Amino acid sequence: MTDPMVPPTPPVHLQALLAREDLGLRRIAGPDDPGTVIRWAHASEMADPYPYLLGGELLLSAGVHIPEGAGPGYFDAYVSRIVAAGGAALGFGVAPVHEAVPKALVEACEMHGLPLLEVPPRTTFSAVARAVWQLMAQARLAELRRVTEAQQSLAAAATRPDPLRPVLRRLAQRLNGWAALYAPDTTELAASGPPPPPTAHQALTNLTQALRPSDPTTPAAGSPPPATVGSPPAAAAGSRAAAAAGSRAAGAMGVPPLERSREWGRVGAAAPGKHRQATPTPTSASDTVDGTHLAAYALGTGHGFVLAVATPHRTPGDHTIASVAAALLTLLTGQLRSSTATARSSALVRLLLGTPPPEVAHLLGAERWHMVHARPDGQAPPDPLAAAALGTALGSALVDPAGETVRVLVPADHPVEPLPGWTLGVSTAVAPEDWPAADTQAARALARARATRARLLRHGDRPALADLVPPHDADAHARSLLAPIAATPALTDTLRTWLSLHGSWDRTAVALSVHRNTVRQRIARCAALLDADLDDPDVRMELWFALRRT
Repeated sequence: MTDPMVPPTPPVHLQALLAREDLGLRRIAGPDDPGTVIRWAHASEMADPYPYLLGGELLLSAGVHIPEGAGPGYFDAYVSRIVAAGGAALGFGVAPVHEAVPKALVEACEMHGLPLLEVPPRTTFSAVARAVWQLMAQARLAELRRVTEAQQSLAAAATRPDPLRPVLRRLAQRLNGWAALYAPDTTELAASGPPPPPTAHQALTNLTQALRPSDPTTPAAGSPPPATVGSPPAAAAGSRAAAAAGSRAAGAMGVPPLERSREWGRVGAAAPGKHRQATPTPTSASDTVDGTHLAAYALGTGHGFVLAVATPHRTPGDHTIASVAAALLTLLTGQLRSSTATARSSALVRLLLGTPPPEVAHLLGAERWHMVHARPDGQAPPDPLAAAALGTALGSALVDPAGETVRVLVPADHPVEPLPGWTLGVSTAVAPEDWPAADTQAARALARARATRARLLRHGDRPALADLVPPHDADAHARSLLAPIAATPALTDTLRTWLSLHGSWDRTAVALSVHRNTVRQRIARCAALLDADLDDPDVRMELWFALRRT
C-alpha cells in the first residue's frame, strides 16, 4: 500500500548518482549497498533536520550548522536524527565553510549505516538536485516504456486461441518471476515461470485466501499471518520512510510506530483499543517470504478466480503490469468455470444428447439426492436472483425456477433446514434413477407444508401396507379404481390433497390455491363419478392406496 509519507516519485539508485562524472560525488562512509535508493534531494543547514524530512531524501549540507569545537556527540546526534527521519544518504559540501569532511561526521555515518557523500567545491547543491530529478525522469520514462511494452505483449497473448496460458507466460517473462491462476476452490489452474521455493509457494496459495470473504473474528484453520492488502508495498527504501513516519507519532499510543503501521495494514486487523470488525474483501494482497515478493489479485468476474505472482525482486511498474494482466484475465475468465461447474455442464450436454440420467449422475459428485420444492412467501413468483440465492443457501447449483415453484437437487449429505421467506417440501434421499419419483414426493410435501403453514415438510420413507401387495397388482387395481376421474387431473389432484389433509376444505383450498367452494364441488364430483361414499374411512383408505400408485 502506498505510504503517504513517501513522495510519489520513482526511486533513483544512489549508484546511478555516483556514476555521474559531471557531479564528481564520492562515497566516503556508510554501506556500499547497490539497493540504496533516494527519492528526493533536500538542502538544509538545520542542526536537527528531522522535522523537515519525509524519508528517502539525499540531505545536502555544507556544515553551517556545526558549532566550533563540535565533538563526536554532536555528530552522533545529528546523524541519528537523519536516520530516524528516514534519510537515505547525506551529501556534505566541501568549502567554503569546511575544507574537508569532519572526521567525526565520517565516523558517525559509518556507525549508523548512513551513506555519506563528499560534494566537491565545483558542484552546487542545485546541480545535485537537478541530476536527481533528471534520473527520476529517466526512471519514469523507462518505467512507462516497460509498462507499455508489457501491455502490448499481454494484449497480443490474450488474442491467442487458448489465451490463459500465453498471458501467464508473458506476465512471468515480463516480471522475471512466476505467475499462476487460481480457481475459486483454490486449485492451481495454470502457471508459468520458475516456481518459487516451497515455503513461498505455500504462502502465496494461502495469500489468495485473503481475497475471499471470511469471518473476521475466526481465522481459517491453518491460515498464515495476515499480509498487507491493497497495492503491493513500496520498495525497500520506503520502509525507512515508514519507520520515520511512525517514529514521529511514537509515544502517542505507546505502540512502536512501525509495528503499529504493520498491524493496521493487515487483513481484518483492528487498531489498538478497537474491537475487530468485518472489513471489505480486498482486491489485492502482498507479502514477502524468504526474500520472494508475493502478490495476489482478485479478478473482477466475481467467480473467485485469483492471479498470483511471485518475483525475486520488486521493481517499479511490476504492480501496474500485473494489474494489466489481471484485467485481461478478468475478461478471459468471465465464462471460465471451476471443475465442478464444468462437470455439471458436461452432464447437461450428455443428457441433451440422450444419455440416461444414471449414466451421467456421477459427474454431479453425489450418489443420493434430495429433491426440494420451494415456494416463496407472498404472491409474487420467485425471480432468478431469489432462486439462485435459494440454491446457494441449500448448497447446490442445480436450481430450476419453474413458474411459482423452485426445484433444487440437493446432495443427500447436505442437510436441508427451514429457510426464512420460503416454504419447503423435501423428498427422501434417492438415487438418480428415482429422481422423477422424488420430484413427485417433494411436490406433495410442499403442498402439505403450505396447507399446514409449516416451513418445511419431508416426505416419509417408512414401509407401508402397500408394500405388501405386488407392484403389478397394485398398479392394476389403482388404474381400475380411479378410471372414472383419471381423465381429469384437477379432480385427481384435489382428491389426493383433500385426503392427505384429512378432508379439510380450507387447507385443501390453500394448498391448491383455489376457493374452498371449488374444493367442495370437485370432491362432490369425484364422489359421483366414483360412486363412493367419501365419508367412509374404508373408502378413503382404498382411494388413498390407489392415489399413491399414480
